[in-house]
Amino acid sequence: MRPFRRGGYPPWRRAGQRGAALVVALILLVVITLVGLAAVRGTIMQQKMANNLYDRQVAFQGAEAAMRAAAAVIATNPGVIARNCQAASVVCLSNPFTDPNFPTGKIQTVATGTGVGQFTTSSVAASPPQYVVENMGNWVDTTSSTGFNQSANSQNYGAQGTSTTAVYYRITARSGDPAVVGDRAVVMLQAMIKQR
Repeated sequence: MRPFRRGGYPPWRRAGQRGAALVVALILLVVITLVGLAAVRGTIMQQKMANNLYDRQVAFQGAEAAMRAAAAVIATNPGVIARNCQAASVVCLSNPFTDPNFPTGKIQTVATGTGVGQFTTSSVAASPPQYVVENMGNWVDTTSSTGFNQSANSQNYGAQGTSTTAVYYRITARSGDPAVVGDRAVVMLQAMIKQR
């Protein structure tokens, strides 16, 4: 038997080592790097989702402001009414912003200010909100029924069966012009309101 060398393995044992510790360490380093990259990717994705949700909420508030501004000016400014959808020759699509036959110049932009039908634009909004008002015609006002069909005996007690009519308007509002806002969120809201 050969004598051992000082400070290491005998020469015949050194020849059997092939660097297994180095390979294991490199594999662990690659695994830890992949876990770190996955964590960073997840964090970036969550950041994007939070930004998109925030942008959509800002757009929703802008569209809601346009809806309220339009409802406030209908009674005092009939010039904002784009068209009468009850007329025989007029066809009104459900989205007037995409209607190729929509009258030019009838898309209203909400004015900035503090008066009726105005609002203060936030610095984070992509663009001023817009709205379209369409006259949907006269319809029966269900809140002013005189009692006809209210009960089985209503006709026997003199109910006339008449109801008053009211003019209904359709307001379509959006948070901004898609050509202006670019890749920011655009929210569109639509509501029917009755003239008071």
